[in-house]
Amino acid sequence: MGDDSEWMKLPVNQKCEHKVWKARLHGYEEAIKLFRGIDGEKSPEWDKFQPLIVKFVTDSNAVAQLKGLEAALVYVENAHVAARTAGEVVSGVVCKVFNQPKARARELGTDICLMYVEKEKAEAVQENLIKGLENKNPKMVCGCVETLHRALSEFGCKTVGLKAVVKALPRLFESREKAVRDEARRLAVEVYRWIGGALRPALQGVSPVLLRELEEEWARLPGAPATQTRFLRSQQHLRDATLQQHQQAEAAPHQAQGVGTGQCVPDVDPFELLEPVEILSKLPKDFHDKIEAKKWQDRKEALEALAGLVKSPRLEVADYGDVVRALKKVIAKDTNVMLVALAVKCVSGLASGLRKKFSTYAGHVVLTVLEKFKEKKPQVVQALQEAMDAIFLTTSLQSLSEDVLVVMDNKNPSVKQQASLFLARSFRASSPSSLPKSLLKPLFAALIKHVNDSAPEVRDAAFDALGSAMRVVGERVVNPFLADLDKLKIDKIKESAASSGGGEEEKSVTKTQPPAGVPAKTAQPSNMAPAAEPAGGPRKAKPGGAGKGRKPAVPREPAVPREPAVPRGLQESELALEECEERATAVLPASCVQLLGSTNWKERLASMEAYLQAVEQMDSSQMPCQALVRMLARKPGWKETNFQVMQLKLRVVEVVARRGSFSRVAAGAVLAVLVERLGDGKCGGSAREALSSVAEACSLAWTAEQVVSMAFAQKNPKNQSEALSWLAGAMKEFGFAGINVQTFIVHIKTALGATNPAVRTGAVALLGVVFLYVGPPLRLFFQEEKAALLSQIDTEFQKMQGQTPPAPSRGAPKRPGGQEEEEQQEEEQQEEGGAGVVVDLLPRTDISGQISAAMMSKMADKNWKVRKEGLDEVASVISEAKLIQPSLGDLPAALRARLTDSNKILVQQTLSIMQQMASAMGPALKQHIKTLGTPAITVLGDSKVGVRAAARATLSSWEEQTGFRAWLEGEELAAELGRENPFLRQEVLGWLAASLPALRSAPPDLQLCVPALYSCAEDRNPDVRKRAQEALPAFITHLGFDRMNKAAAKLKPASRDQVVALLEKARVAMPAKAPPAKPTAPPPPAKPAATRPSQSSSEEPEPRAEPRAEPRPKAAGKPKVHAGKKAAGKAREEEEQERSGPIFILLPGGKELRARDEKNLKVLKWNFPSPREEYVEQLKVQMSPCVARWMLEELFHHDFQHHIRAISCMIERLEQEQEAVISCLDVLLKWVTLRFSETNSSVLMKAVDFLKLLLPCLARMDYHLNELEASAFIPYLILKVGESKDGIRKDVRSILSMLCKVYPASKIFPFLMEGARSKNSKQRAECLEELGCLVQLYGLTVCQPSAPRSLKEIAVHISDRDACVRNAALNTMVAVYNVCGEQIYKLIGHLSDKDMSMLEERIKRSAKKTPPVPAAPPPKQGEDKAPPPHLNASVLRKPSEQTASKLRQIRAQSAEQPAPLPPAEFSLDVHLLEQSGSPIREMPELYQPSPDLLKTPASLRSFLSRPRPLPVCQEELRPSPAHSINLVISQVASGDVNTSLQALEQMQQALRRPGVMEGLSDQLLLACCLQLHLARSSHLANQRTPRPLVTQLCSRLLDSMFMLLGVPSLACEVSVAVLREVVEELLAVLLDSNVALLDQGSVLLEANQVLSLLLEKTNHTRILSSLLVLMQESLESSSTSKFSELVMKCVWRMIRFLPATVGDLDLDQTLLALHNFMMVFPRQRLRALTSDLPYRTLKTLLHTLYKFTGPQILEHLSLVEDRRASGLETHLKMLLSAGPRDASLYRERHENILKIFNKITSQENCTQGLSALAVFRQHHAEVDLTPYLRRLPAPLQTLVQQSLHTHTSKKTPAAGGPAPQPSGGEEPKPSEYQESALRLLQESNIQAPLSSISRLCRASQLPPPHQGPPEPAASNLDDLRKKLQRIKDKH
Repeated sequence: MGDDSEWMKLPVNQKCEHKVWKARLHGYEEAIKLFRGIDGEKSPEWDKFQPLIVKFVTDSNAVAQLKGLEAALVYVENAHVAARTAGEVVSGVVCKVFNQPKARARELGTDICLMYVEKEKAEAVQENLIKGLENKNPKMVCGCVETLHRALSEFGCKTVGLKAVVKALPRLFESREKAVRDEARRLAVEVYRWIGGALRPALQGVSPVLLRELEEEWARLPGAPATQTRFLRSQQHLRDATLQQHQQAEAAPHQAQGVGTGQCVPDVDPFELLEPVEILSKLPKDFHDKIEAKKWQDRKEALEALAGLVKSPRLEVADYGDVVRALKKVIAKDTNVMLVALAVKCVSGLASGLRKKFSTYAGHVVLTVLEKFKEKKPQVVQALQEAMDAIFLTTSLQSLSEDVLVVMDNKNPSVKQQASLFLARSFRASSPSSLPKSLLKPLFAALIKHVNDSAPEVRDAAFDALGSAMRVVGERVVNPFLADLDKLKIDKIKESAASSGGGEEEKSVTKTQPPAGVPAKTAQPSNMAPAAEPAGGPRKAKPGGAGKGRKPAVPREPAVPREPAVPRGLQESELALEECEERATAVLPASCVQLLGSTNWKERLASMEAYLQAVEQMDSSQMPCQALVRMLARKPGWKETNFQVMQLKLRVVEVVARRGSFSRVAAGAVLAVLVERLGDGKCGGSAREALSSVAEACSLAWTAEQVVSMAFAQKNPKNQSEALSWLAGAMKEFGFAGINVQTFIVHIKTALGATNPAVRTGAVALLGVVFLYVGPPLRLFFQEEKAALLSQIDTEFQKMQGQTPPAPSRGAPKRPGGQEEEEQQEEEQQEEGGAGVVVDLLPRTDISGQISAAMMSKMADKNWKVRKEGLDEVASVISEAKLIQPSLGDLPAALRARLTDSNKILVQQTLSIMQQMASAMGPALKQHIKTLGTPAITVLGDSKVGVRAAARATLSSWEEQTGFRAWLEGEELAAELGRENPFLRQEVLGWLAASLPALRSAPPDLQLCVPALYSCAEDRNPDVRKRAQEALPAFITHLGFDRMNKAAAKLKPASRDQVVALLEKARVAMPAKAPPAKPTAPPPPAKPAATRPSQSSSEEPEPRAEPRAEPRPKAAGKPKVHAGKKAAGKAREEEEQERSGPIFILLPGGKELRARDEKNLKVLKWNFPSPREEYVEQLKVQMSPCVARWMLEELFHHDFQHHIRAISCMIERLEQEQEAVISCLDVLLKWVTLRFSETNSSVLMKAVDFLKLLLPCLARMDYHLNELEASAFIPYLILKVGESKDGIRKDVRSILSMLCKVYPASKIFPFLMEGARSKNSKQRAECLEELGCLVQLYGLTVCQPSAPRSLKEIAVHISDRDACVRNAALNTMVAVYNVCGEQIYKLIGHLSDKDMSMLEERIKRSAKKTPPVPAAPPPKQGEDKAPPPHLNASVLRKPSEQTASKLRQIRAQSAEQPAPLPPAEFSLDVHLLEQSGSPIREMPELYQPSPDLLKTPASLRSFLSRPRPLPVCQEELRPSPAHSINLVISQVASGDVNTSLQALEQMQQALRRPGVMEGLSDQLLLACCLQLHLARSSHLANQRTPRPLVTQLCSRLLDSMFMLLGVPSLACEVSVAVLREVVEELLAVLLDSNVALLDQGSVLLEANQVLSLLLEKTNHTRILSSLLVLMQESLESSSTSKFSELVMKCVWRMIRFLPATVGDLDLDQTLLALHNFMMVFPRQRLRALTSDLPYRTLKTLLHTLYKFTGPQILEHLSLVEDRRASGLETHLKMLLSAGPRDASLYRERHENILKIFNKITSQENCTQGLSALAVFRQHHAEVDLTPYLRRLPAPLQTLVQQSLHTHTSKKTPAAGGPAPQPSGGEEPKPSEYQESALRLLQESNIQAPLSSISRLCRASQLPPPHQGPPEPAASNLDDLRKKLQRIKDKH
């Protein structure tokens, strides 16, 4: 009792786990009571017992287990969390309960399993039960079978999957235990009760006795269909409906037969229950040899082997192409009739076993089989008939019709007879929808020929075929084709149609049908449903509820492409011709009817005019449309030869179709004529209008199908192309509703294969229109087309990319109010679903049958390789199917299991498959969000970056198809967000912040995420907190601030204060985000007429009154109540107050958002020949948050007067609202481009005036246009350069000159080049003049993309037909000649003799007329502007007002007077400084070396020997205007050597002034590189250019580069791209043999020193990255090995610097550069190179980086996305495993060295530093101090080296004796160090200030040095003197 009292005190959950069985028993009893007392299935009490339920079931004590099962049943029934334990609990029941001897335990186990099924866990339950069937214990097997039986009986086959059950039945029947066999028999009976005869084929392998017993039991089953008696939790509404039906049945017993029929037995295809058999591997290895053998016995042996294999009812899908071709050869050429019959049977077996998969091979054998009907042998004919019937079931009659028509003309009567009989059988097996008129027309024509055939059997077969067709499609459809037959033959056809039609020829069809037990409708394809009946004729009333049966299908499938029924009003019976005449005569004038058939065309014309007038004036309700249009067919009818009469007839059809109740019967009478007249040059337009009216009356879907079918039934390619063209335009007018995409794809493919190019072009254009509605999935159906045709299709698709389909403007018939409401709801559903409604029109494949059990078992295998094979098979199935249906069978459960796979590779592959599903399934993917989408969200919490990225991509692809709203429904997202995983929270919050703002309305379940959001806002992880704060505004937008605040009130006080503060902060940010959402609201589409420019100005007062009503949206739908004067006055005051406010609204981030939308193709790109309506609407939406409401109305008013007022107001406010103008500048410029397209000159002139004020204002604000603004404005401005009005043209040219201030001239140049290609001669001439001005002002650097290419294109215009264009082109060439001289002839390339003579003459003439011009003409008064406050850093600076004035001067001068000297604009404008009133500072003179200096030897480069004189004034040189420096830099790259030298001299002066060149390093270095390249490639090759001048140019260039790199701030700002160009050019200079000859190699020395300085002084991260890029390019390209070696030497030089510079490196960027290099050159490829230097270089670099950083280097791979791709991470880990490094040791040693050197360079601690360095060197002799010494000045380097040498000499005795001491054993005196340092400085000719040397001496406690120069060494004195002499000669 002591023990009992001990466990009695324990809580219930601990009792249930106690080791004493009595304690557990007592715990289970208490648990049952507790479970029954818990309120709510989501109570937290349930969570305590969740891990214990498995132990309840698997208790080792039988007594306790029984009570545990009862407790588990109660728990599963009531707990919401019980569903999570389904797999474990059911597995425990199978293993530990079903083998118990107690029946009560087994019964409870079964109840638990069924309860899990009720809780939506049927898949998990069935999976474990199927596994239990493989157990060896018969009791367990019986329990599993019994549970399956009960589950199927109660829940039905929709819940319990039958495929796995049926597969297991044969194995159960073979069990040794009778109990198992009996249970299996009961299960088989239950399966048969649900699916009927579809079970028989799967049980063909069981014993005949057992099968006979099963048949007897099946026969005893009641005839009533099986119904579901137990329902899932989500099906409780069905349970209530069923109960109600049974109550009604009990109340009315006579109606009991109808009860329960709503739950029909689901259609199960027995073919799908069969396992496919693989036969190709079972064929004999010599099958193909034997089937072609000469002996017929060998061929027979091969065919018999194949015939035995194809008897399998279902064959595995594989490549049977070779087998089919071999069989075709036997059928066609084999002389042995027996073998032919055997081969035909093999074909039949393949077709039956493959079904639809055989359609790819059907086209290869059909013609051969039909032609073989010439054989007389009955067995051969019967085999051929069976084969044709089997082939027909695999494809459609449409695809077989061509081959059938070919054999219909065969001379053999047997072939014709059998072809007709095949058509008869095919017609009877088809539905009316599968027999369109386009198919029947050619077939009926051939059959009618057979009706008149001489052979009676052919005639009888033809009558049978025609009768079968009439029986299926009706007499109305067939009668027009039988017009030429006599009454006797028509009666015989009708007699054949009335008969049953079942002859002997039908036997083969019945053989291929499903078994008798299968419901009849399962044997029909889905396209044979009665709802798909063609709407061409009257429908017969169907008994019962046929009409009712179609109603429920409408809301469930709103995207069905077929029309559900013919709309009311379109049904009409066909009238006889006499009745038509009678009705038409009653409404038409008598004379009109009489003269219709007159032989005089004038009388017919007058008659038709009266006819048309009568129709137009006729009452539309009384108009007999069919009679009127059929009357037009009276002789001469539609064969009218006079085009005027024919035009009137077509006009009559158009009016009747538009005004009357036009039925499809009436349309069928005229459509053929309209299609035939489409290609008529005179009547084609009228025919198109008539077709559009017919389409509006009868729906475009039906009309288009008829038109295309008729057009391609004709042979006129003109009609076909015009029909396609009309259809493309009609789709834009009517929309895409109801279009059968699959049918049109077939017709378009036919058109694409036409021989006429116009037809193919029309088909491609139509595809582009269809692409607007369907999107990218459309391309999947044309991948098999030829490459050239596919390229045209892709080009057309690219044109349509990003465009939105226009709103339908026609085809909206008036319908009753209720129907209009339904249509509104459908439109709302389409908006929620996005484009998916249209995408669903595409044909999709059901792949559930291809997801086999073997595939499922592979994905669940323990071996990851097997699981990967299963996933690969799934991916291949989806990719082959292209577009799939949402039914996936067991695939979602299998994929969900793989999302939690331990192998991350398989997880990523699963996510990739889910992305495939998204693109293949489309919007129907929404139903799999809960099963697959939510588990994919869980993957976002994975620790691997790659896995998270794959999950993000998957969710994005799913969101595109399903929309974001569906993801917010339910509590799954809130549960995921509540998990304590920082990665998961970051990703989910980022996803919410990005997707919620674009959502129109969020579901209420979003409120569930708020507590988790607040928790994330206080998370420990800063990234999670940041993401939560970013998501807050989106939550406030949808839930409201009040609701969010109330939710925050429930938090703890400390948390509440913090969260409320964040809410207030987010609330403040809301107004900036709200305006962009307003344009998408109803106001823009609410008044489409207000933006139409076609309306007259008489409607002006109405739009003016609308802005007053807009601020009151609540009263918009009410009548006006303020009609008095007081209300009117108040409205006027409000309007005036509104107009007095700002007109431009400053919207932060608005411009960037619009640019991003246009870049991502979310809006239309601003590119059009003439503005369309959608562009205007889009711009209005974009401008609505940027300007005031009343201004928006003015800007987009239809009256031009309002536009003028708007521009005037903008001009007034331009200066006051500058910042707001800039924020909406892009849309303002776009609006101005719209005004350019108007013909009203007043608006145009006003817009030009606005631009003339806007651009200077932008220039004063130092604003530059971005690429979006420029590309949307400049092309349309250039179009106005060719304006016919001189005033506008001049103003536009002045605007172009102002444009250079706010946009680089080099970027304007390409726009002008594009304008010069215009067809407008004035525009070409003006653009060429502008190009000449730009070249004359900016030099050749303005020519983009390159000078040769641009100048060649300009030179083409010399031969233009227009004289003005020729003169402009010649003037431009003269301007180029003045800049580059004779080099122009190389740049322009080859010209004709005539053009060359004109150019040379113009150049000579301009040279004669050019007067001497001063260097810089004085500027005009008033043109000077204040210089900008700072220097801009852009590559091409905006010119100042001086530049604009020079542009105007150049345009004003004659083009024949260019200045031969470099223009003065390229010099620093000192005169501007003089006129500005500031103190004048003299510019420093160029250094002139003194004669005394020549006596001093020099060992370094010449420019180092020059002193750097300070300016005369000690103050900073006043910066010149911004454009001057940029123009000087542009002149550095000039083609003229003298110009370049002058510019370089001025740049060197600027470089000596601190701060002047900040931000311009890239520009100057690029210009120097370009000039170096020009010097090497052009100047050295040009014999006219003196070599000394080239030498001086190269030296000056290198000197400038050296000076720039000598300034640390300038050297560090050089970018990676520029560093790459500089290094490449310097290495090219070092390798150029011609450069080596210049001045005995002095240029090479200078280049080498510049390169050394570049490697040492620039940013080490950037220079190393640029060297790696250059190294990669040199190894890839055909560069010389010498160049690659030099690049690698530079890398080695950087490696030597690494010990001292590794602390300054950006390791993340460096490792990214190494990763990119190794992606191209992995280690294996480097080893394969002929030289091992690249591999050693890379290896040494990685080793050195790792050496000085240690294992922490692996933390700097953050920028590398795929670390394993390049092998970089692997290599670094190898270094780590080879020998782990202590990073702290290296870091500490590096820091100690830096501290020692800091002491050495300081004045107070220099001696201590030298001593410390000596001690460090003594203990760490292996450390290389060279990189640290290089940072010191040269004198201090020598001082340190000598100090170390002295210390080493003292500490290291020689041969055991004392160390030798200098100067007789004494330590060197400080004066010796001083003299040594000074001597080194002076020998190197480095003019260091004496003060710096004195500081060095004071730091070392040395006396100051003397100032006398030392004597040079005598050995090299002569050489130094020669070099100095050369330097003197240069200067």
